[in-house]
Amino acid sequence: MTEFGTLNWTILIVYILANLLLGFVISKKVSTADDFYLGRKQTPWWAIGISVIATYVSAMTFLGAPAWAYKDGLSVIAIHLNYPLVIIAVITFFFPFFYNAGVASIYEYQEKRFGKKARALVSGIWLISQTMSSAAVLYATAIVLSYITGIPEIAGIIIVTIIALIYTVMGGITAVIWTDVIQSGILLLGAGIIMYALIDSSTTPIMESLAELKAQGKTNPLNFDFDFTNVTTVWSGIIAMTLYHITVYGTNQMMVQRTLAAKNIGDAKKSYLLMGFLAFFVYFFFIIMGILFYNHYQGKTFENENTIILQFAAEYGMPGLMGIIAAAVMAASMSSLDSAFNSLSTVSTLDFYKKYYKPNESDVHYLKVSRLFTVFWAVIIIFPAIMYHLYSTGSILEVLSKVGSYFVGAQLGMFGLGFFSKHASERGLLVGTLVGVIAVAYTAIYTDVAWPWYAAIGAFVNVVVTIIASIAIDGKQAEYSPYTIKGQIKAFADSGSPTTENGWYLVPGKVDKVCYTLFGFFIFTLVFLFSFELFI
Repeated sequence: MTEFGTLNWTILIVYILANLLLGFVISKKVSTADDFYLGRKQTPWWAIGISVIATYVSAMTFLGAPAWAYKDGLSVIAIHLNYPLVIIAVITFFFPFFYNAGVASIYEYQEKRFGKKARALVSGIWLISQTMSSAAVLYATAIVLSYITGIPEIAGIIIVTIIALIYTVMGGITAVIWTDVIQSGILLLGAGIIMYALIDSSTTPIMESLAELKAQGKTNPLNFDFDFTNVTTVWSGIIAMTLYHITVYGTNQMMVQRTLAAKNIGDAKKSYLLMGFLAFFVYFFFIIMGILFYNHYQGKTFENENTIILQFAAEYGMPGLMGIIAAAVMAASMSSLDSAFNSLSTVSTLDFYKKYYKPNESDVHYLKVSRLFTVFWAVIIIFPAIMYHLYSTGSILEVLSKVGSYFVGAQLGMFGLGFFSKHASERGLLVGTLVGVIAVAYTAIYTDVAWPWYAAIGAFVNVVVTIIASIAIDGKQAEYSPYTIKGQIKAFADSGSPTTENGWYLVPGKVDKVCYTLFGFFIFTLVFLFSFELFI
């Protein structure tokens, strides 16, 4: 590993200072708690959409996707086929509830539908799962800083946390979104340079390289085996991971909160549609990079697969490249961390502090408390990040996905029951959620079922047990709750309220026209992948 050097340090430091400066400038516009949570609802949809993409792509993709594809080949793309289906489901069923209610915490829905205990439960589950996921992001970034600059990984964890914390505390959700826009540009620049260098340094044309990889079984993207122990089959990608990602994009405060900062529901939906159309290409790019690395290194074994992209960048020797890569991975990481800090603070303040401790304080008081909670969660996240550092060596993207899969079934079941069930009650829901979590834990410990199916198992058990327990404890309900899909449709019909706004549906369950185009795009991706393997 060569010395980091003055040029690389300059690039990295300028990038860090630019983020802090932007946070400082935006902080001048944050005077209330709502400004901190929702940014005055003036952020353009395309910036929100880029922020959504940047947050979920993160350092996990920059490091983890090539590492995972290096090991398992192009079949890893199956896990990411589902985004068009996910976005259709979320903007059709979830967004109208959240946006029409004018909430800052999406878990307020659970209280309206079931009660205070349900809200506290889902909020608590999310706080735990998001803390663990954010810690994985932090750990990934520390790997990069340690490998490139020589900074010890634990020191790197603390440094990155402090940087992301400062501008998030100052500027709230607006700073999160606009720094994400800048960070996504840095990320794509770094990835583009690496891909160019990888192709440029190859001694054989790229089509010959792909042909060699095909002969080694690395380019088959569509595995149709009905094997529930295999992570990267088409069925796990389209069925299991669709449910997983619906939870990520529909019930995750970190992802949804920025869309609540949109000017109207149409802008909120458009921001997510951007993810629906672009996510496939982003992940395909990084996964192709991974199999090209496999060809470049002839299948060499790495002590830590997440450093493959870093080792290549160091070997290539382009002046300033390591500085750009360090900035790119920090950008990817901080685009996730800042979002996590802000949303963890929002949920803590609104769902617990304001709800149970001090419900009648001033807006200035809640802004101060939100900033203190931001600091609190930044400190807490450091500890599981250190645990990842001590015990994890596989693809960090796979590690993150596994961690999330333990919790998403409970969240998905709770919202699914809220939207569609007539008879689900709060007491039944508490029983069902507990049994669902136990079912996932049993599956993970005592079976070989692949982790993408945990969400489906947890949600299914939760739904079935909740309905049985609800009827047994509280009896059958005579009518649908006003906060179900059917209840909302009836409420709109009875009140005579407009069902659309600027051509976008306000009523949950109604499919916007552009969703049919997005579904067509999903079919296109399947055809494209089938053709890719066929014509290499």
